Amino acid sequence: MSASARQWLDHIHALNLPEKIRIMNVCGGHERSITMAGLRGALPKNIELIPGPGCPVCVCPEEDIYEAIQIALNEDVILTAFGDMLRVPVNVAKKEIRSLEQAKANGADIRPVATPMEPVQIARDNPDTAVVFFATGFETTTAPVAAMLAEGVPDNLYVLLSGRLTWPAVAMLLESEEAGFQALVAPGHVATVMGGNEWKFVIDQHQMPAAIAGFTPESLLAAMYSTLRQTIENKPFLDNCYPELVQDEGNQTAQKHINETLDVVDANWRGVGIIPASGFALNDSYRQHDAREKFPGYADMARRRAGQMPPGCDCARVVMGKIYPNECRLYGKACTPRSPVGPCMVSDEGACRIWWAGGVRESAA
Repeated sequence: MSASARQWLDHIHALNLPEKIRIMNVCGGHERSITMAGLRGALPKNIELIPGPGCPVCVCPEEDIYEAIQIALNEDVILTAFGDMLRVPVNVAKKEIRSLEQAKANGADIRPVATPMEPVQIARDNPDTAVVFFATGFETTTAPVAAMLAEGVPDNLYVLLSGRLTWPAVAMLLESEEAGFQALVAPGHVATVMGGNEWKFVIDQHQMPAAIAGFTPESLLAAMYSTLRQTIENKPFLDNCYPELVQDEGNQTAQKHINETLDVVDANWRGVGIIPASGFALNDSYRQHDAREKFPGYADMARRRAGQMPPGCDCARVVMGKIYPNECRLYGKACTPRSPVGPCMVSDEGACRIWWAGGVRESAA
């Protein structure tokens, strides 16, 4: 029988811990589970849990959102997007339309969806209208998009793809002068698709303790305990604390669909800049379904720059684990869930939104 959360906490408190250790939890889903379960307050004070870059809405480039807005406003299309994306603002003058939600209010036909099958059905129901699927997300979202393409879609469905791979952002942090953390809790849902072995580079190249976790407090605490034991014993290895779903090689069918339909490309991360080989693009075999080929006039490369967060917004530093959410200058002041300034306060996977929901209402900045 697996240990309970209480038992894992007891095991952690019994360890001879270093004076201070910072553990990064990559995934926004992990951050939500940690915050909602109150794990930070239950752990020893010398353990710091650092939210990482696992919020796809937060890192979606501003130019991609702007492109989606312009296509929706200026073309006779139905634009579909995952619900979180509708409220993410871009940097434009106050009188201009700054989100898909505002574009919808101004007459654009924009529809929130939850799965890739919904845009397919909308395209079948509207055969004389172009349907654009603004597809954002990490590997767990991109894999169903790839499967959708591989299985065949209506001729009038076009994909505006803004997919990202998770591990290159972590690799960039580890290769920087100061990573800011000493152990890693890797995302279980990404590992389910891409395989646990994808995270071996953390051990092989950086000798950093790492464990893959699911989303229950028990799995997260087991992963934390493992990384702490690895740290104390100075024996780093990749521990799979989510064996129910994660296998070394991952989901071979999902990976096959990705490899058949998409290319891996250098990609821009909002507020961070270009990360090599960190994004997906439709390959040549599926160019006829690429919204950027169908509607080529709306990509504004002048918007493609590293400093794309709104003035005063520190979302990029939050995403990269450099500061806590409430250390942002705008947190709880100009930026709240009711009136978000940056994407970290919009998404349910954004650390700022999660901390606010968890009861942290005042800025520490």
